[in-house]
Amino acid sequence: QVQLVESGGGLVQAGGSLRLSCAASGRTFTNYYMGWFRQALGKEREFLAAISRNGGIADYADSVKGRFTISRDNAKNTVYLQINSLKPEDTAVYYCAADLGFGVLKRGFNEYDYWGQGTQVTVSS
Repeated sequence: QVQLVESGGGLVQAGGSLRLSCAASGRTFTNYYMGWFRQALGKEREFLAAISRNGGIADYADSVKGRFTISRDNAKNTVYLQINSLKPEDTAVYYCAADLGFGVLKRGFNEYDYWGQGTQVTVSS
């Protein structure tokens, strides 16, 4: 089992940037593909980005491509999500998730094995 703890959320003005972090503990971090999702109030959980075990391959939702960047530091057991040009519609709880599976990077929230508690991002206009 792996434990995930997100940090880095907060209140930011539109146009600003944030870097979210997700620290993993427990089993070997490099065994997992990692993903980021978000859930706005009253909406379904939305896939944002995923990254392969060695960080060499990333996948992004079309809605965030060009503004969001996923990365990982396996020496620190941490995955990051850099968010630029924030918009009020980016307001949501942001979650990281770990996938012990194989094959392609996953986009479905039910395809991930472990989840963090989330970190709130609020963007003011």
